[in-house]
Amino acid sequence: ITEDSEKETKKEIEKMKDAFEQGGWESVASKLQDSLENAKLDIAITGESGSGKSTFVNVMRGVDDEDEEAAETGSIETTMKPTKYPYPKHPNINLWDLPGIGTPNFKPDKYLQQVNFSQYDFFILISSGRFKTNDAELACEIQKMGKKFYFVRSKVDADIDACRRRRKAIFNEEKILEEIRQNCIDCLQKEGVESLNVYLLSSYDLEKFDFHRLQDTLEKELPTHQRQAFLLALPTISINVLQKKKEVLKSQIWKIAALSCGVAVLPIPGLSVACDVVILVKALTCYCKDFGLDKKALVKLAKKVDKPVEDLKSVIKSSLAGEISSDLVKKLLTKAACGGFMVVESIFTTFIPIIGGAVAGGISFGTTYYMLNSFLDELSEDAKKVLEKAFD
Repeated sequence: ITEDSEKETKKEIEKMKDAFEQGGWESVASKLQDSLENAKLDIAITGESGSGKSTFVNVMRGVDDEDEEAAETGSIETTMKPTKYPYPKHPNINLWDLPGIGTPNFKPDKYLQQVNFSQYDFFILISSGRFKTNDAELACEIQKMGKKFYFVRSKVDADIDACRRRRKAIFNEEKILEEIRQNCIDCLQKEGVESLNVYLLSSYDLEKFDFHRLQDTLEKELPTHQRQAFLLALPTISINVLQKKKEVLKSQIWKIAALSCGVAVLPIPGLSVACDVVILVKALTCYCKDFGLDKKALVKLAKKVDKPVEDLKSVIKSSLAGEISSDLVKKLLTKAACGGFMVVESIFTTFIPIIGGAVAGGISFGTTYYMLNSFLDELSEDAKKVLEKAFD
């Protein structure tokens, strides 16, 4: 886990200790549940008509344009009112496709009021060419109201292809990208926009150009729970995104272990340990979905790279990369018990103020912690192999 994640974990542990002292285990369990499930994020996607807003919404959610839950796309303005598009696997994270600014019904001076400005956490302003007066005026209004905004220059792949054809002898992709970026910045600065940054993206290949810069910026500027929720919601399109997700999930293991053992509703026969198997089934199922190892995600990836889905499945080793049942989790818990004893000695002193009253000796906590940690490593390695197999 990264140094920043360790700091955040220590802060949260201190909060849980305070909650335990004030309201006992019930108070801790409530806070743990909120922390794990209730992070909410509403992101507004706006820009001029035809800039590629709807396509961007679909790509960021890992949805194809022809899918049932996709935002409607087209060469003309198709969004006539703010439309919410939840992430399929993370319904608390929403992208809002807003009507195109500058159309007859949506003028910059009244736009924010018309689209209900206050409900969004931050804005992404998209343009497929030069940013214009409408974009700048909207950014200035958002700035006045104290919210974050980010400029995205879309369809950069088309510009690169055009330059490659026109400048065959002197083609230099990095130089062209810098020219596009600087031109966007210059146009916006002339219109009075301050403290800006422009991200160059292609909706057809999200991994290219400035996607990781945008991702890193959002990581730094979003509050912890929103940042983690955003990272987990992203489609697993690269090893980089996969690693970020693994770090987030690692940082949450102690919460699930504490919550699971605090509830303690289902003893495992033959063990002096009580764990909530339902919670563990849910956690492990989420790991598979977040890493793109569920059946639907594998089929979609196979279709995208034009390979048989069985080829991708062939590199998966974990027994968890399938249907995760209560019976399977019970068997895995039995195997994990020995590892749990080893974990207890090294970590239990950190958590005893929280779980000491709920589970004698902390064996249950240690077993759950060990199990989630080891299987997270196993599943993330499988996900890495699947991506490598898909993209060679």
